[in-house]
Amino acid sequence: MAAMVDKRSIPRKRVFKAGKITFGGAVIDCTVRNQTVYGALLEVESPLGIPRHFVLDIAVDQFRRECEIAWMKEKRLGVVFRGG
Repeated sequence: MAAMVDKRSIPRKRVFKAGKITFGGAVIDCTVRNQTVYGALLEVESPLGIPRHFVLDIAVDQFRRECEIAWMKEKRLGVVFRGG
């Protein structure tokens, strides 16, 4: 079986950080699994009810960014950071 090739122009850095997904007054805990300046891989208990657009907060980095879900598979979300 052939190995998968990562076709991203900038490889994502593997991390393990606590994050919070916020939208419409709701807050959902998540784990940030990898990250670049353009996006991240998030893991949640359940993706049910998470809208396509939300804000991601990573307290340890004092990071807050609007996100858009690019893909979703089971408990993992690939997100793209919006704006600057």
